[in-house]
Amino acid sequence: MGRRPQPHIKERLLDACADHALAHGLPDRLEPLATATGTSARMLIYHFGTRDALLRAVLGHARQRQLDTFGDLLRVRPGEPYTATLNRAWTAITGPDGQPYLRMFGQLRESAEQQLWPNFRRTATTDWLGPLEEGLRSIGRPDLATLVLAVIRGLLMDLDATGDTTRTDQAFRDFLGAVEHLPSGHRSSACRSQERAGSTTGTDTASGT
Repeated sequence: MGRRPQPHIKERLLDACADHALAHGLPDRLEPLATATGTSARMLIYHFGTRDALLRAVLGHARQRQLDTFGDLLRVRPGEPYTATLNRAWTAITGPDGQPYLRMFGQLRESAEQQLWPNFRRTATTDWLGPLEEGLRSIGRPDLATLVLAVIRGLLMDLDATGDTTRTDQAFRDFLGAVEHLPSGHRSSACRSQERAGSTTGTDTASGT
């Protein structure tokens, strides 16, 4: 009888493969992953079935790490303005801890490796909308999640193209400064209603009607 796959060994191999891919990029051959895990290409195929199945598993594993890490950074912290939370998250995303993920998933978006995860571009957007909406709800503006995500992604593309950390960091801080001066969504609607009512009353009084 053949050996049965052992989940704990498979998980250990997957961790090591993800570590290697984040540090060096997703390889197009199994040999680098076999070397990184201290095993053989044959054993990797035994545990994961095919090369593409292994690479998809590596991508999914790395993505979950990213979601866990940066999802935590986007959570509301008592006593901390959410714009400060966003600024800290931006620093982490663009710093040494975040760069490996940006390289890996940037490669996935821009090459034929999209075939490994065909709907990744959509997933890479929708994954972050929920955490951002929840965080921005703390300042009454969950509706800004799409805008904030678009600014982050645009500045990440700028940073990738130019390497100008100083300029992109300042641009993000300037954007957060603008967000800080926006009225709360619920409050602004109420204020607009009150202002319209007050304006009408004032006009009626002035006209003597």
